[in-house]
Order: sequence, then structure tokens, then C-alpha cells
Amino acid sequence: MALAGCTPTELHGFLPGFVEDGTPATNQTDRVAALWVNSWIVLLAVGVITWALMAWAAIAYRRRKGQIGLPVQMRYNMPIEIFYTVVPFILVLGFFAFTARDQAIIETQYEDPDVEVVAIAKQWAWDFQYNGEEKDNTDAVWSMGVQAQPDKDGNIDQAALPTLVLPVDKEVRIELQSRDVIHSFWIIDFLYKKDMYIGKDNSWSFIPTREGTYQGKCAELCGEFHSMMLFNVEVVSEAEYEDYLASLREAGNTGDITDAYDRLSNLPGTGTSSEEGE
Repeated sequence: MALAGCTPTELHGFLPGFVEDGTPATNQTDRVAALWVNSWIVLLAVGVITWALMAWAAIAYRRRKGQIGLPVQMRYNMPIEIFYTVVPFILVLGFFAFTARDQAIIETQYEDPDVEVVAIAKQWAWDFQYNGEEKDNTDAVWSMGVQAQPDKDGNIDQAALPTLVLPVDKEVRIELQSRDVIHSFWIIDFLYKKDMYIGKDNSWSFIPTREGTYQGKCAELCGEFHSMMLFNVEVVSEAEYEDYLASLREAGNTGDITDAYDRLSNLPGTGTSSEEGE
């Protein structure tokens, strides 16, 4: 009866990414939330049992009036030792199995997505390139952002932040790159983040399932203005998405910019620059 009265927000452990009707932000949000909430339920049950046993031992074996000296010392209790060794081992195996299962599904990349975007992290902002059909990305369009600029009161103009625009209900693959140091791409309501390394690209595939504006940020300490490395995500209709790409094209933001402004000229472990490597 108590669970029946819970809102979708409560049922998902008060995690972001859900609205009152229960619609998730992506096709993966439910899976991540379920893993998180179910893990906490198991851990809470273990905690309650542990706290109860501690309280029972403290009360049952407390020093009583008239008692002196040390209590009876017990060196071995094989059943209890087997219990507190086997049960944690089973719990760890269970957590690993469910995490590995869900992560394998989430990490499966779309081979032929409807939308392919390159998200490029830099100290301390974001560039977004929307790839087209050409392999050399001559038909790609892009936007380049600057870091958040707080006013004297610390307020940030959200409209001025770099913005990633995605169409709703379309397969999206985001290629994650860094121009300099390690960053981490985190869209809060999507309940997932991935690190970005110079010289090693990561990918993330998902389907945005609800239109709206979402907040994103770097989740890896990357320097002095790490806290200002913010961005927005706009999930819009397909028509609005196509209009946005057209506006970038009309502004002359075309071509491939993925390597144009890399600060680190040497690829790790090779001693050669990206241009020499090509």
C-alpha cells in the first residue's frame, strides 16, 4: 500500500531524469535507475540486519550489576565465520552480475544511428559537431562554446552556455573527444557519464525519449575553471532539429573541426603529432 502511493520520482529513488508521468529522459534511464534503487534496497536490508545484530549483542551481552572482570572470550565460531564470509561474497557476485549485464547493454553502440554527434571537451567549454553522410565530414556542421561567465553575484546566463541539440525518439551516437586533458561528459538527467581522454575516443549511444532542456557538465576535475564547464542539452522535434542544423549551415559553421584546435600536439605513447600520424 505504501509503494502504491509513491510518485514516479519516489519509485526511482528521487533520481533526476523522470517527470510526474514517469516518462524517462532516455531509453536507458529506467535501467540505470533500477540498478541504483535495487542496489540501495539490498544494501539497506543488509544494514538493518547488521544494526539489529549489533544492538542485540550490545544488549544481550552487556555487563550486568555485580559482574566483574572480562566477559567469556570466544575464539572460534565456525558457522558464524562461514556466514560472514559467504554472504558478502554472494552479494559482491550479485552486484557484479547485474552491473555487468546492464553496462553491457548500455555500452552497446548503434552501428548506423540516425544522428552522429562529436562532443569535444576543452578547458573549459564544449564544441559540438553534427556529422553528415560524407566520410571526410565536409558536410558536417558545428557549434563552438565558451565557458560559463558568472556575473558579480555568481549567476550564470544559461542561454549563453554551449548547447547540444538532439531530436527526440531518434537513435543517437555521441563520439566523445578531448582537446587537452581528461574530462567527463555528464548529462545529469540521463543518469550516465563517460570520461574523455586525449588520443582515446569513447562513444555513447542512446535514444532521447522526452523533449525538454537538460543540464550537462564536466564530471572530472580538469583545472581552474572546471566548475564553469557547463552545457545545455535541448531535445526537440525532428523538424526543429533540422532547422537548427540549417541555421548552423547558413552561419558558415561547416566542415570538420575535431582536430582543428587540439592543444596537445603529441599523441600519447607515439611521440608524433596528430598531423604526422595522419
